[in-house]
Amino acid sequence: MLQQILHDAYIDPELLAELSDVQKYILFYKLREEQLRRWREREAQEALAQAEGRRLPKTKRVSDKHIQWLLGADGEVWVWIMGEGPGDKPYEEISEELITERARLQAQREAKELWKQKEAEITKKFRDALANEKARILAEKWKVEMEDHKAAKVLEERIHEEFKRKEEEERKRGEEQICLQEERRAKELYWTLKQAQMQSHTSEKEEREWEEQLRRSKAADEERSRGAQRALDEYRRHSLRTIQKGTVAGLSTMFQELGQSHQQEARLCHHLSGSGPTLPLMVPLRAWKRPLRPVSRAVIVQWFKEEQLPRRACFERNTASIAPWFHGIITREDAEDLLENMTEGAFLVRVSEKIWGYTLSYRMQQGFKHFLVDASGDFYSFLGVDPNRHATLTDLIDFHKEEIITVSGGELLQEPCGQRDSPPDYHLLFE
Repeated sequence: MLQQILHDAYIDPELLAELSDVQKYILFYKLREEQLRRWREREAQEALAQAEGRRLPKTKRVSDKHIQWLLGADGEVWVWIMGEGPGDKPYEEISEELITERARLQAQREAKELWKQKEAEITKKFRDALANEKARILAEKWKVEMEDHKAAKVLEERIHEEFKRKEEEERKRGEEQICLQEERRAKELYWTLKQAQMQSHTSEKEEREWEEQLRRSKAADEERSRGAQRALDEYRRHSLRTIQKGTVAGLSTMFQELGQSHQQEARLCHHLSGSGPTLPLMVPLRAWKRPLRPVSRAVIVQWFKEEQLPRRACFERNTASIAPWFHGIITREDAEDLLENMTEGAFLVRVSEKIWGYTLSYRMQQGFKHFLVDASGDFYSFLGVDPNRHATLTDLIDFHKEEIITVSGGELLQEPCGQRDSPPDYHLLFE
């Protein structure tokens, strides 16, 4: 899996999300090392070709991803420079239009607020005046005891219409005044912005914000640098440990010998629930062709039976018993639920649905960690964390019972988390 990532220089986003920050840093270093190696190899080939007087052919990698450039009338790549193309406005004109539009919008907002206040004042003024006039008419009507109620009603309606007409005239005059004020304000704001642009492009507040942003950026860069240095130290520590332990090597012959020795066994005595029928030892079939990545649970089960059972990935060392830490195809949430009530250092290994391999779920003092174990080759190793290659999955587990997984986390495998239900969650792998 790691070799495929380095070859393609690409990692699936879903798989990347499964990695911790340290794993991402180390994977980045490995990708960068691969880029430098290819660059140096290319330079050496070009130097050799130049010394021999021949031209190095361009190599094209087959890929479904490509870029097509827009070509101009001359057949060259079309390039547009703002302000120099036909019909483009010069920068000064664009800046002038932006300032004018900004001043107009600000004046419009201020005029809108001013008109709301003015309209409320006009409405209140004429409402109060109309109420006073009605009160006066009622007082006079009752005072003189008018008998012609119809004439009084007509008089009241005429007065109401007169007040309404005056109110409309007042509103119209108010709107005209607001429009004039808006135009004057727009001009004032325009010259204010223009002067501010000519004098200084940054105010004291902007300067403070810039300094604060610069400080945060520097702090973030320092934190990334420290994280990258920790990841590099982690990578070097594992590399040194690998040399000391003698675990870095191709181990395919060991697996072949292991498979040949187990083919001599007739049956594997293991009971899923304590008293079940014995399971036959699985032998890899020549017809099995593994897809590039897991696409379904059925394919994962087939992969486990065809490739992992012959390598005794789930068994304890030199026994026919399934390891207590081994689990089937369970989710991250299920794994965390199993580890919830256990102490720091508890762990389990579950079959992964993201890669051809496993996920080691680890209980921390607060929370959990999940490490991907690559089993796509003829060895087992943590993806992006530990360069150590182990002959069996049990070797990897036993190794990290004595050696921490990462320097930053100090994870030591202490207590295996076993099964909680019956039948066990791995029973589908053996049906």
